[in-house]
Amino acid sequence: MTSVVSLSLVDWLIIVLYFVFVIGIGLYLRRFTTSGEDFFLGGRRNSSWVAGLAFLSANLGALEILGWTGGTMKYGMFVSHWYWIGAIPAMIFLGLYMMPFYYSSKIHSVPGYLKLRFDERTRLLNAVSFAVMTLLMSGINLYLMALVLRTILGWDWHLSMWISAIAVGAYITLGGLMSAIFTEIVQFFLIWAGLFLVAVLGIMEIGGLDAVFASVPQQMNHLWSTAGDAAQNSMGVTWVGIVMGLGFVLSFGYWTTDFLVVQRAFSSKDLRSARMTPITASFFKMALPFIIVVAGLVAYRLAAQAGSGFQLLPHPETGEPWNDTALPLLIARYYPAGLVGLGITALLAGFMAGQAGNVSAFNTVWTYDIYRVVINKDASDAHLVWMGRITTIVGVLLSVGTAYVAMQFNTIMDYIQAIFSWVNAPLFATMLLGMFWKRTTSAGAFWGLIAGMVSSFSIFLGFKLNLFSPTVTKLITFAEHPSDMTRNLWQATWAWVVCFVLTVVISLFTKPKSDAELEGLVKGLTPKTEEVAVGLVRQPAFWAACSAVVLVALNLYFW
Repeated sequence: MTSVVSLSLVDWLIIVLYFVFVIGIGLYLRRFTTSGEDFFLGGRRNSSWVAGLAFLSANLGALEILGWTGGTMKYGMFVSHWYWIGAIPAMIFLGLYMMPFYYSSKIHSVPGYLKLRFDERTRLLNAVSFAVMTLLMSGINLYLMALVLRTILGWDWHLSMWISAIAVGAYITLGGLMSAIFTEIVQFFLIWAGLFLVAVLGIMEIGGLDAVFASVPQQMNHLWSTAGDAAQNSMGVTWVGIVMGLGFVLSFGYWTTDFLVVQRAFSSKDLRSARMTPITASFFKMALPFIIVVAGLVAYRLAAQAGSGFQLLPHPETGEPWNDTALPLLIARYYPAGLVGLGITALLAGFMAGQAGNVSAFNTVWTYDIYRVVINKDASDAHLVWMGRITTIVGVLLSVGTAYVAMQFNTIMDYIQAIFSWVNAPLFATMLLGMFWKRTTSAGAFWGLIAGMVSSFSIFLGFKLNLFSPTVTKLITFAEHPSDMTRNLWQATWAWVVCFVLTVVISLFTKPKSDAELEGLVKGLTPKTEEVAVGLVRQPAFWAACSAVVLVALNLYFW
């Protein structure tokens, strides 16, 4: 495959310097990474701004950049729901209500909380399922990073994936979580600097933001006005599926229980900073559609316009137009020689941020929640750090394998949301009951979590293998012809419901832990943590309220 753009010497210099820089950070921070707390929790010394930017940057990988740009070409403005109703309420809830449980317990991971609240088997079940999920997500980042190199530079698939895998593995192995956090902050600013101009130039070419919205079909340029009838919007879903499946189950399941992002808040220097971490990140999260969604709408308009010279590349497996190639092609279209290197580096930074987040979360969960529990219970702190570094290398190698699985999907976001519905959706029901209902028992949590995961994956297989009749399909999704994303929203909803109901029922017939055992783990049995007194404008609740006001305003404006 030939490249779609020629890189100048300056472009190559920017790309090479970026890789040298991130590996150099790992080498520098290695001297400060001597204990388990340093390697897995970043030493717990970061401010809310540092942790907040890393919190968002860990999420700002392939899922955000290429995935949702391509997703916008398929679903239009409905993609903005994943940034607003599908993120902000959960991020606020995490900061205000759940972070005190996490941070005060001094755990290394979310499975660590499950062990304290319930038992070892529930912790191990979640640790294994989460480890598998992070490897699948890590493979997506490698796949899309290789896609950029192949699309723009014409490089071989295998060469592209191995270059990205080696770079990420090097700096995470050397510096652990702190290395990931520092590079994620740099990557955050690179993404904004390198990609914001794509949306601006696209708007200018088409003739203004109003012209961009006017150039796409009616069912693609609204948030809520077409959500009353599934047939009136491009996603084929109603507001019930959006609010319940996305706004509640998938959103809260991801932002409040996914260790990949929560781990960044754990690195904060104190509880107030930990609570501010997701709230600070929420403001930047709300702004991302002005890059990602706008770029996707521009790509849709150009691809549909005869004579525009913009044509999506064919998918290597299906031969159909490949939505995920939209953003690299826009960079090649708009950026001149000398600037295209910055755009490519921004994309690579986004993928490496997501990859680093998944790998650092995987090595922590494996080392603390599987290896130390099942294989070597007497491991020293130094040995655990060594194991974390070895696990990083193994995780990167396994990610290369899962990258080839990701290649089978035309729009990668459909695959990603399916993964979240298998693991995060039922886990959120378990965490919610565990934190706010002291009557929840270990047996209820374990069997409810298994049932939720099995039900979600079974529904996914049923649709994938065409096992459901039209009647059954409508019963599950409340739509006659649901899109892949609609199926994901409803299978997540059913997974949460199954887990929640079964956990409650089993808990009512089994013995709960005593109040003494639950102190510090359940609402009402947790002593109030003393925080340093600060003024109104430094309080998490104040900024949470500001974030909520902006969220409401955006939804009303783009109704």
